[in-house]
Amino acid sequence: MNRLARGAAALLCLAISTSALAEFPERPIMVTVPVPPAGIIDQVTRVITPAMSKRLGQTIVVENRPGASGNIAANSVARANPDGYTLLAGYSMFHVGNPVMFKNLDWDPVRDFAPVAMLVVSPHVVAVHPSVPVNTLKEYVEYARSHPGKLNYATSGNGSVPHVGMELFKQTNQIQVVHVPYKGAGPAVQDVLAGNVESIVATLPSVASFIKAGKLRALAVASKTRSPLLPDVPTAAEAGFPGFELEAWVAFFAPAKTPQPVIDKLSAAVSDALKDPAVVRSLDAAGAQPSYLSPAELAKQVDADIARWQPVIRNANIKVD
Repeated sequence: MNRLARGAAALLCLAISTSALAEFPERPIMVTVPVPPAGIIDQVTRVITPAMSKRLGQTIVVENRPGASGNIAANSVARANPDGYTLLAGYSMFHVGNPVMFKNLDWDPVRDFAPVAMLVVSPHVVAVHPSVPVNTLKEYVEYARSHPGKLNYATSGNGSVPHVGMELFKQTNQIQVVHVPYKGAGPAVQDVLAGNVESIVATLPSVASFIKAGKLRALAVASKTRSPLLPDVPTAAEAGFPGFELEAWVAFFAPAKTPQPVIDKLSAAVSDALKDPAVVRSLDAAGAQPSYLSPAELAKQVDADIARWQPVIRNANIKVD
């Protein structure tokens, strides 16, 4: 083939590729959720995807593939065709923490995924049973120092955002507080309400109603700003602990090598969905704050979270398998 013919063939391939990208999506899109139905990741995905469908003109199917702390879903999406029709609803600690909490992981958060968009962040609150003689986060730390190993704290599971975050808090403030992991926030909350565990670190929707009813005492919200769900509860920074921020995020990822124009089209659909007042109201009710990040911004967030959390996990020797 001479140079002219090769050039013509290349231009033809480019034209076909450009046309295919312009027509994306031509069939339904699948979003894989790494947890069972009803959790915060599932709720957020099901609130946002219908609004994305309107923008894209195609159905978005949500598939729950729970198991192995998100690894089953992540591995499935990492191995899918990089064409934009298969996405992962990624959860922050699964995405950045699993690579050091699991041995011989089959996927890598940077190598195997293309960031699409961040959807929401969900802050956590530190609360205690009313029998615990503390009213502030400072008093909690002082009590823990004077009673090493006596205080317990419950979380939704080993390797979860509240677990890893609290381990960092313990390391920073040199306190001994015993972790009590549960299979989900529900049973963790119930044991704290019963007084079997002294304290809990959980997302706001899991505990807000009990705090308002006086069945739990909130010490601080681990976020940059106060929450509209608990406007009277100070942030950790206001309570004297700047930098103690535990905001789990949910974001969409595509398989690596998905064409950038497809990524950009999907990301724009997320951005539009998060501007829909009905979507915002539903997310607020679920305790999730809309927090759109572009593909490039999400990539930077993943890198920053890997640098922040992986050393904590190693230092605390947190293992899941």
